[in-house]
Amino acid sequence: MPKVLISDKMDPKAAQIFRERGVEVDEITGKTPDELKAIIGQYDGLAIRSSTKVTKDILEHATNLKVIGRAGIGVDNVDIPAASAKGVVVMNTPFGNSITTAEHAIALMFALARQLPEADASTQAGKWEKNRFMGVELTGKTLGLIGAGNIGSIVADRAIGLRMRVIAYDPFLTPERALEMGVEKMTLDDLLLRADFITLHTPLTDQTRNILSRENLAKTKKGVRIINCARGGLIDEAALKEGLESGHIAGAALDVFAVEPAKEHPLFGTPNFVATPHLGASTTEAQVNVAIQVAEQLADYLVTGGVTNALNVPSLSAEEAPRLKPYMALAEKLGGLVGQLAHGELTSIAIEVEGAAAELNQKPITSAVLAGLMRVHSDTVNMVNAPFLAKERGLDVREVRHDREGDYHTLVRVTVGTQAGDRSVAGTLFGNAAPRLVELFGIKVEADLAGHMLYIVNEDAPGFIGRLGTTLGEAGVNIGTFHLGRRSAGGEAILLLSVDEAVDDALLAKVRALPGVKTAMALGF
Repeated sequence: MPKVLISDKMDPKAAQIFRERGVEVDEITGKTPDELKAIIGQYDGLAIRSSTKVTKDILEHATNLKVIGRAGIGVDNVDIPAASAKGVVVMNTPFGNSITTAEHAIALMFALARQLPEADASTQAGKWEKNRFMGVELTGKTLGLIGAGNIGSIVADRAIGLRMRVIAYDPFLTPERALEMGVEKMTLDDLLLRADFITLHTPLTDQTRNILSRENLAKTKKGVRIINCARGGLIDEAALKEGLESGHIAGAALDVFAVEPAKEHPLFGTPNFVATPHLGASTTEAQVNVAIQVAEQLADYLVTGGVTNALNVPSLSAEEAPRLKPYMALAEKLGGLVGQLAHGELTSIAIEVEGAAAELNQKPITSAVLAGLMRVHSDTVNMVNAPFLAKERGLDVREVRHDREGDYHTLVRVTVGTQAGDRSVAGTLFGNAAPRLVELFGIKVEADLAGHMLYIVNEDAPGFIGRLGTTLGEAGVNIGTFHLGRRSAGGEAILLLSVDEAVDDALLAKVRALPGVKTAMALGF
């Protein structure tokens, strides 16, 4: 009988589900790290919330551990690389608290619109300041969603019910899905200009960090009100304070902060600012939901091998895994490449396989492509949840299997539809093991996709390679590999260089300034 430890306080229904599914369970909470290390070796599964810190040191003592389940979405308290190295599956429950978080965003919107915290404090202090607290109606106002996934779509639904107009910025939101939600999809700049209220519903990644930067906050409509129940770090908090003090921003409500717990903060005490201590998921219903879900997921894995909402493994059978592993590595790199290079709205994605690849289960290959593509915007995406996220955003995903065998014994092609037209990349396996790019946007080019890379489109002309090498050399950047492809002599050429360190913005600007350069981008794999 599998044995699970519940190490954080959790709804009793979780333990009940384990026992009903034939899993032995112990509820032992409040242990210190040393105490947890002393007992963790007995257990096949570990169910946690946010208090237990599953460090590399803890995992070294977890000799029998097979799966960790987080009752909630955030897994900052789990060392996922260390868990993966030990072969421990890490799961979360990303959708159990969606309604609760969305409702909190709506509640904060009302609080800002009617100045409820200040009015409450004033009234309970014995004042009666009716003229001081002149609010605004939500009806007829424009709500701007930054992020239109699971939580964002719930906020949109509630806001439409309040007779608000809803606009949205989300790179993965298709026009069809936007129509279904009843929202208008637009660019971030257009949203900032039009929104009376802005709510954020996006993970914190390199692409979303400070998405409401000082520059973007300056683009907002005067009198805007901003709500963040997603992640700290999405807003330039110093610039937000300046906007509130100047009156350009009429109000702001934060449930999350760049540094937590935020027991002291420059925003505290700022007029028209509302703060809550990361309460997005804090309702009785949400805590029951995530406890039930984590118990069901862990029990399924330990009893039947089923994998749900895993953050570090794909859904694969033992027989398929060895053959599919190199193809999945290739597919993920191709998805990551096209995700970094394709600009604008993505309307569709086609994954084509031919040759030896056409004989395999295509679903894991498709999942790997989607994970690579969407991980550009969210580092929590994996091969398990990527297909769900793509479907949720209305991305048209097509799988095509060709019986033919072309120039390569096996080939995977990824084509995305954008406003500028289709963009396609293709790759193969060398020696049935090593992923290799063989075509980029219609140009033949063979390259390994690994580490730090530089992508350049330039006019094919004598002397360019020398000028580029000099520019990189003067910056102290060493070239590892150099891959060149072109449509025709004197036409458009593509360069893919691997370099020993990341190319910073200053150096990238110098490369873009070289004569003949049309595009230059830093890539990472």
